[in-house]
Amino acid sequence: MKKTVRLASLLLALALVVSTFAACGDNSSSTASKGGDSKSSNASTDVSESSTAEGGNDLDTSKEVELVMYVVSDRPAKQDDMDANFNELFKEKLNCTLKVNWIGWAEYANKYPLLFSSGEKFDMAYTATWLNYSSLAQKGAFKALDELWPKYAPKNFERQSETALTQATVGDHYYCIPTLLATYSAFGPIYRTDLLKDTDWDGKMDNLADYETYLSYIKQYAPEYEPWDVYQAGSEVDDVWMMEQGFFGPKGNTFLWVDPAEENPQFFTWYEYEKTPEFLEMMKRWNEAGYFTKSALSDTDSQKFKSGKSASRVHNIDAYSGEYIDHPDWGIKYANFITDVSNLPFTQDALVISNTSDNPERALALYDLITSDEEAFRAFYYGIEGTTYEIIDGQVKNLDADNYGFSACWAARTTEFNLDSYGAPADLKTLKEGFDEHIKEMDGEGSQKLQGFSLDTSSIETEYAAVQNVIQQYWWPLELAYVDIESGLKDYQSKMEAAGIEKVREEFQRQLDEYLASLK
Repeated sequence: MKKTVRLASLLLALALVVSTFAACGDNSSSTASKGGDSKSSNASTDVSESSTAEGGNDLDTSKEVELVMYVVSDRPAKQDDMDANFNELFKEKLNCTLKVNWIGWAEYANKYPLLFSSGEKFDMAYTATWLNYSSLAQKGAFKALDELWPKYAPKNFERQSETALTQATVGDHYYCIPTLLATYSAFGPIYRTDLLKDTDWDGKMDNLADYETYLSYIKQYAPEYEPWDVYQAGSEVDDVWMMEQGFFGPKGNTFLWVDPAEENPQFFTWYEYEKTPEFLEMMKRWNEAGYFTKSALSDTDSQKFKSGKSASRVHNIDAYSGEYIDHPDWGIKYANFITDVSNLPFTQDALVISNTSDNPERALALYDLITSDEEAFRAFYYGIEGTTYEIIDGQVKNLDADNYGFSACWAARTTEFNLDSYGAPADLKTLKEGFDEHIKEMDGEGSQKLQGFSLDTSSIETEYAAVQNVIQQYWWPLELAYVDIESGLKDYQSKMEAAGIEKVREEFQRQLDEYLASLK
């Protein structure tokens, strides 16, 4: 993003932010506490009375309009009840209503792209990296938001981080509004403690060495369980091991790594890293000790931990919360082994304004209200208190999951307003606060600087696909010690070179250098 565009946007946002929605309380501040629940604002000024009530941003609310939003998910049976509830509030505050169209999971792959090529008139849509946000932006599917966003959604804009703004940028323009909910690169074991409660296991879980000790205890004292859940998709411990060393791998890449502490980070491969044999020796020990099944790469059961067949799995903190809620009697705990935790890309959940929208200003104003006023957020996202949801000890409980679901516009969640699901582990908030503190201390350096970097494989599609095939055919068996370490590593290197790894590395390095230069 050009710095001139960013500076102009910031100045405009600062000029407007003090006077936008009287209905938005102090809980919209960018300094609001992380990870906790906020008190609902009691202010309820009717901002539909005149354009001046909108804070001088020239928004005309005299005419009632119906805005249309698209989301991707299966529509809950009684969604009409939730729609009627939040529309009563939206009409009062902005003289508008919102129609939400749901694209089901069975049809989204084909129908979602057609939204932006059919010419259909609608106002906004959920988007994400996995919905090809960048590609659609390049094709002109969305309105550029350089001027509109800070003017009509200033409370949202002023809380966006530099990282998020960079990620929202395609071709020097903002084309989406990233989520304000912080998510994290933390990764590590999710493990049962109930299986070892009568043993002398010390409970320590700070690194992979401690995890190896845990696995040995499970093998000895609970042999009917697989110590570690590995199945057909391969192991994730290799990534954890590299990130435990402090290295970073961009999303979509599991074969090239950089050291984010270096001034000019250079990509390197597994077979070039001097400590790779150390990792493979560890995996050989785990294989020989029986910490995972000998047929893991042909095992299609991805639910072994959930179904009680394995004692642990390696994943992220959100998976930890879900497993804990499902099995509160298992004594499930979680440990993060990533040395330099950072926020995951904020564009993994985002909102776009359609190029066909007749009311982009009102759509942005509504989205600003939803993401800046807790009353509006809860009505839109959780529904009707006492009917669809209940807040218990700062956590949210779905009261009728058969008929009601929370919103599928996941981009609307904010760190201030989003609540953990009822029954989530008590240490979830503490863990996330620790991540936030580390990220704050890093002050945009380390892996946080690189999270905004996304790979473009369009010019190397053939080589990239070939390299991915080599990963599955040669690296996965090697990392699980199904083949000899020395000869397997040599085979892996030769196959990667034949597949075109050097061309892939050269292109990725060029993109990374360009990305880092844009930040200066």
